[in-house]
Formats: sequence, structure tokens, C-alpha cells
Amino acid sequence: MYDIQKASMLKRISAFLLDFVLMTIAVTGFAFLITAITGYDNHVNTFEAKRAEYEEIYNIDLDMTEEEKSAMSAAEREAYDKRLAEADEAFSKDETVLIALNMMFNLILITVSLSLLLSFLLLEFAVPMFLKNGQTVGKKIFAIGVVHENSVKISGFALFSRTILGKYTVETMIPVIVIITMLFGGAGLEGLILLVLLIGLQLFVFFKNKLNTPLHDVLGHTVAVDLSTQMIFDNVDELIAYKKKIHAETAEKADY
Repeated sequence: MYDIQKASMLKRISAFLLDFVLMTIAVTGFAFLITAITGYDNHVNTFEAKRAEYEEIYNIDLDMTEEEKSAMSAAEREAYDKRLAEADEAFSKDETVLIALNMMFNLILITVSLSLLLSFLLLEFAVPMFLKNGQTVGKKIFAIGVVHENSVKISGFALFSRTILGKYTVETMIPVIVIITMLFGGAGLEGLILLVLLIGLQLFVFFKNKLNTPLHDVLGHTVAVDLSTQMIFDNVDELIAYKKKIHAETAEKADY
């Protein structure tokens, strides 16, 4: 049929889970290579060395549990808290620590963004271009394809927009940047609100459009279809010619 034959939710979820596993493996591999190239571990070691130095200078244990702390007497706890406050203040102003933290933050952003970008380009763009019909490995196994909303074969430009603009930039990198910033103390309530808004936008887009497609498909003007029943046209002219043929055949059979 030339109208849209959407893939079932079960098939789409199954394909997504398989692709997610493969994406995780790819991201981990790329991240390992990038951290080795950028020397991220050197900055981590510098930070940990300074941390150990301050523990020794101020006679504190930054990994002390609440249970261990509660075992102290009131006087010991008061003295310990005073030393801890002094250590925190000095640590937060240490230039070596600040440089290490800044480098760690920047390299984490670089590593995560590049690892995800390379993984998306490989698994969500290069592989579908090779397998045809926008199929990832998961979609290939579960007989799902990606086509334009008019049943025409997906173009390379649309696949690129769907992958890089939709999946990578909007659905992945924006939330990742917000989460990393929150972990380093750069975004608090604002970051949480932004994450909630992004989730809300995805749900709104999914349930609002008639094809129930996620944001990346809306941006690419595409839809995931069941290849066992979906008719796919190479171009718009082929689609028009087929529709004309169907209309002509219907007209011939009509009673006058």
C-alpha cells in the first residue's frame, strides 16, 4: 500500500533497545580513544593528588561517612568541621585545582560530544545509508524502514537532518550538556527545568502529530514504517504516476 503503514510500537521499541546497546558500545569505544588522546586522566590524577594533599595538611578524610563522623565526640566533630571548612575554602581557591577542574569539565564535554557524534554518524547515518531505507541494525532485524511522510524513499539529506539535528543535537546533546553542567555545579534548578521541558516537548510532539512520530522524525519529515506492508517509491514522480494509475483503474471500474 502507498499510504503510511506505521511500524508497531513493539517493533519500534525492540529495534530501539538493540540500537541503544550498539550505540552504548560505540560511544564507550570512541570515548576510550578520545580520553587517551586528550590526556584526560592526567588532569584527574592532578585533582586527586591535590585532594590527598589537602586531606593530609588539614588532617581530614573527604570520604568519611556520616556513620564514622557520628562516632566522634561533640568536641572532635566541632574541631573536624572547622578543619573541613578551612580545607574546602583553601581547596576551592587553589589555582592548580581550578585548572584541573576546568580541564576535566571541558574534556568531558569534548569527549562525550565527539563520542556521541561519531557514534551517531556511524550507526544512525552511515549504516542506514549502506542498508538502505533508513535502516539501522535494529530496524533491519525487525523489518522497519524509514521513509518520507509521503512514502517516498528517504533522502540522504533528510536522513542526515533526522540523525544530526534531531537525534544528536536536540534529543541527546542538549540534555547531556545540561546534566554535565549540573554535575559540576554550573546549573541547578534551571537545568532541571530545562530537562523537564525537553521531555515535555518530546511527549507533546509525539502525541500531537497524526503519525505519532518523535521529534527527530518531525524534523526530518520522516516516519518509521513496516517494510512487510509498506510500498516505497524512489521519488515523487513515481508516487504521482502510481496514484494516477490507481485513479484510472478505479475510474474504469466505476458505474455510470
